[in-house]
Amino acid sequence: MQSDRTMFEIYRESDYGRKWCVVYFTELGEHNKETEIARAMAGEHLYDGFIGNYRKDEAKEVIARFVEGLNRGDAPDVTQLVRELESYGA
Repeated sequence: MQSDRTMFEIYRESDYGRKWCVVYFTELGEHNKETEIARAMAGEHLYDGFIGNYRKDEAKEVIARFVEGLNRGDAPDVTQLVRELESYGA
């Protein structure tokens, strides 16, 4: 049975670079599931949630822009992200 939502997490890597990342847990395959989950768990959690699979690609663009902003040094405005994702089943 396939879910109608995609679970994701935004986190900061724990290594020297401290880069902000997003992982879409429900899209991980058996070959990368353990590695990606371990990487996210070791990092600094910022936000997690679900996006509906209908218009998922558009929601991923919103999330990607947010993460790119964080990596440029923007302050993490999670409230704004949540508002932007509301129309995508978040």
